[in-house]
Amino acid sequence: MIFNYIRVSSIEQNTERQLKDVACDRVYEEKISGKDTNRPQLQAMLANIRANDIINIHEMSRLARNTRDLLNLVEKITSKGATIIFHKENLTFKENEKQDPYQKMMMVMLGAVAELERAILLERQREGIAIAKAKGKYKGGKNKLSSEQITELNNMHSQGMPISRIAKQFKITRPTVYSYLKKR
Repeated sequence: MIFNYIRVSSIEQNTERQLKDVACDRVYEEKISGKDTNRPQLQAMLANIRANDIINIHEMSRLARNTRDLLNLVEKITSKGATIIFHKENLTFKENEKQDPYQKMMMVMLGAVAELERAILLERQREGIAIAKAKGKYKGGKNKLSSEQITELNNMHSQGMPISRIAKQFKITRPTVYSYLKKR
């Protein structure tokens, strides 16, 4: 089987440029951060890989955003007897085949670059938020509930309703419920 793994970091981004015109039997596509390997489609693909499968990935940063995860994932895939191809970098890794040491070096270096890019992005984001807070322009996320709903939420809690039921009723997470309760 031939699998194409396609990932972008957010819902607003589109995946059209990745693996364009690369034929496959199955596509695993997700719009989720690559900060770790806890990604549903990635895990599904890993569970389905068998010997002689081919995994196409547009570029390394689509598979992993840190070098450790990249190396572990490539090892996991190749140890199952599958081949992984990074198209943009023109690198191929297979099990039971003597690996080109230059290809492995390139993978490590490019993985480190992807990790650096992510660290720089997060640093800039933190700096921007700090500047906005200092100017009084950063207020955090918007309230998901109206003031009437917040009052109702507090009344439900006062009457002993479990947090999980309150969260379900308002279609919010339990931590969000706790956040509203903390503000009162």
